[in-house]
Amino acid sequence: MSCATCHDPAYAYGPPNALAVQMGGSALDKPGLRAVPSLRYKLVTPAYSDALFDPDGAEPPGPGGGFNWDGRSNTLAEQAAQPLLSDFEMGNRSAQEVVDKVRQASYAPMFLEAFGGQAFADADKAFVFITQSLEAFQKEDPDFRPYSSKFDAYVMRGEGVLSVPEQRGKAVFYDPRRGNCAACHIPDLNQFTDQMYASIGVPRNPAIPANGSEKFYDLGLCGPLRKGFTGAVPDSSDELCGMFKTPTLRNVATRSVFFHNGVITSLEQAIRFYNTRDTHPEIWYPTKGGVPRSTPSASFPSYGLVATQYDGGKVQKFNDLPERYRENIDPQMPLDGRAPASAPAMSEQDIADLICFLNTLTDGFVKPAGKDASSGKCVS
Repeated sequence: MSCATCHDPAYAYGPPNALAVQMGGSALDKPGLRAVPSLRYKLVTPAYSDALFDPDGAEPPGPGGGFNWDGRSNTLAEQAAQPLLSDFEMGNRSAQEVVDKVRQASYAPMFLEAFGGQAFADADKAFVFITQSLEAFQKEDPDFRPYSSKFDAYVMRGEGVLSVPEQRGKAVFYDPRRGNCAACHIPDLNQFTDQMYASIGVPRNPAIPANGSEKFYDLGLCGPLRKGFTGAVPDSSDELCGMFKTPTLRNVATRSVFFHNGVITSLEQAIRFYNTRDTHPEIWYPTKGGVPRSTPSASFPSYGLVATQYDGGKVQKFNDLPERYRENIDPQMPLDGRAPASAPAMSEQDIADLICFLNTLTDGFVKPAGKDASSGKCVS
């Protein structure tokens, strides 16, 4: 496999399929633990800090920065080293094995030209050079930050206009009483992420083989992939367990899976999870006990992860986070703990409009030669 196997340029350097986790290893038969993020718009990513300044100014400094879902890499070069040596990604057993492959590659002469005629003499140094090459590629190739979406044309270059639904969706995005998306996906520097971490209680994904063990939990900043934090230590590190980095929303409409575990499979479903996690938890989390209905009632939502309606029983809310860490869950709107069966923050129109706005963040926008088409949900 190559870097592009999981970070496909045709899919904004994200995954080209709808798998929750990608397959890798020497025989391409080992599943990963997390969904693959996009590699676009990483240039201004700061190094990880336990007390990074929150750019929206609404919260005190907290965990932020770094690469990966858990910030365990401080540079693109550090990040590039991990999949090369991961047994469930590229499957190389050592730095020497990676260096030997590059030595035999068609681009080896260019590598020697860049790093000197003895660049392969020391395997550890050569491996660093390899990761630095990958970092340089991502920093220097403008395709990793094209800023070519409709939003960029409108906001950054003053070209064209947003349709009425797109403008309404932009209002929902910023409105702290409805979408409140900008609280974390802040458009600061047009990155659409605050580089911070949050725990939002995403449902457990049974499609990830590791989740077949009841003892396994992916706790983000507390591991298992990141080392240094552990929920077993009764100190301040416990308050970081279950937190994952806020990804950019640029090109979010091109994705097929969402959140760190890929449990959500469409942009609309992701928005509806935010909107109804608390008001209708029974459609996102399993119910223990109770009697399943043969046919759900007409009012039972069909857009969630659970298609069966139960009479009685207890919803296993936040089923992918041990109970002792549930105090870490972010209480911001619309995930604000509102009562079950109460009104969600966003209306159906709000959801439709927000989807329209988020589609304007997709790179590769081409301004129509003539007047915009007169049909479609996102056209005024």
